[in-house]
Amino acid sequence: MQTFRADLHVHTVLSPCAEIEMIPPLIVQEAIERQIDLIAITDHNASANVAAVQKAAQGSGLVVLPGMEVQTREDVHILCLFENLEQLVEWQKQVDAALPDLPNRPDFFGEQLVVDEEGEFIRTEPRLLLTSTAFSIDEIYERVNQIGGLVIPAHVERTTNGLFPTLGLVSDTWPVEAFEISRHTTPEKARAKFPAMGAYPLIQSGDVHMLESFIGTTLFTLETRTLAEIRLALRGLDGRAVTIQKSQQD
Repeated sequence: MQTFRADLHVHTVLSPCAEIEMIPPLIVQEAIERQIDLIAITDHNASANVAAVQKAAQGSGLVVLPGMEVQTREDVHILCLFENLEQLVEWQKQVDAALPDLPNRPDFFGEQLVVDEEGEFIRTEPRLLLTSTAFSIDEIYERVNQIGGLVIPAHVERTTNGLFPTLGLVSDTWPVEAFEISRHTTPEKARAKFPAMGAYPLIQSGDVHMLESFIGTTLFTLETRTLAEIRLALRGLDGRAVTIQKSQQD
């Protein structure tokens, strides 16, 4: 077993709210410099830059999981993580069908850029990504689990698009594996403010829209850096574990 430092909520320039510096080679370089071993690329309702970041990370020692941050029809943000690109491609098809057919307004929302592994421009994504899908939280759990992915509600304590300020509850119908808290709180503060969080496992992520937002405070004890191992860690099985390291801001 080894302990790996992770940040499982990282955006690229495909997300219109991300800085222009969020291109594959700089993402990989920053993660390595911060001694982060495992990241997930989770753009808003989109995945076209995941493969580019994986290519940029080849030979670097950094593992890049495929993922997406989906906005539900309740306006809650959900992390959807996958083991491989094939699963992500299937999920993207479903998300595309559930997105409203609205054009992006780059002057208002920001550019949505698809790039290669060197960060070179390929195309823009014309469809608006910063919007809710037609999927409910229940549907996302069901659909992602059918594909083999992992669902983690994102920055659950945050006022904007966070689960608890938005809905204030955990439904018995959700097969919850974990919650993500933002870098602006601690597990103790989050649980005290939202008792509905209960004793569910927590991860903490930077919700990285700019390079300086990497934190790497989530520590996974795993045999290998795979989604299957992460799932075991969240369940505390077979010697796997997850802990949140105190940040310097605490």
